[in-house]
Amino acid sequence: MNDRPPPVVEVYDDAGALAASIATRLLERLEDVQATGRIPQIALTGGTIADEAHRELARLARDSSVDWSRVEIWWGDERYVAADSADRNELQARSAMLDALPLDPARVHPMPSSEHGDLAAAAASYANDLRTHGSGDFDVVMLGVGPDGHVASLFPGIPQLDVDDTIAVGVSGSPKPPPERITLTFAALNRAAAVWFLVSGESKAEAFALAIAGADKHDIPATGVTGMSETLWMIDEAAAGRA
Repeated sequence: MNDRPPPVVEVYDDAGALAASIATRLLERLEDVQATGRIPQIALTGGTIADEAHRELARLARDSSVDWSRVEIWWGDERYVAADSADRNELQARSAMLDALPLDPARVHPMPSSEHGDLAAAAASYANDLRTHGSGDFDVVMLGVGPDGHVASLFPGIPQLDVDDTIAVGVSGSPKPPPERITLTFAALNRAAAVWFLVSGESKAEAFALAIAGADKHDIPATGVTGMSETLWMIDEAAAGRA
């Protein structure tokens, strides 16, 4: 991945300005991809700033030219809990954005919930879904970053950081509750034209600084993901250490 372009950092005044920019940029990217005749493939993330951006996108969507029936929606990770749990990234995204858009339900691919049973089998099922219905590459992968530098459900020091032969894996004993999760691996996340890190708040400032400085991915997993044509850090002043 050494031939990939270096990361670009954009700093916004506050979380509101950051969310508005994320939504606007994503709409523009979807329009651009569809203009080429392709069906955009995007991977969503969870978290507070993602929720704000999703709500802003739903608000702006009516004025865009995006054909929502031709957008493929994936997730970078999910909490392995009941389908109706408020902890689900899927539930957050549906409430904030997806239920307000005229999407084709067959093109929305949530990760399995705990009703699926075995965690490893659930992760394998999602990997198979991505192989079957994905295009091979994502157009945009959006990732939140934790105060410890984790992305998706790839946490510092866990063995899943070194899995490079599959698309999705289960995580047990997560240092952040709930303990069981499904996550895309670095191998899958790095098959993205664009990787956007969405980072808000003072608690993320140290992780951002270490990631930009090139910390080892085992310590700051965010450094393990780069886009093939774009790696963009969209952060607010607090996360940039300018609070």
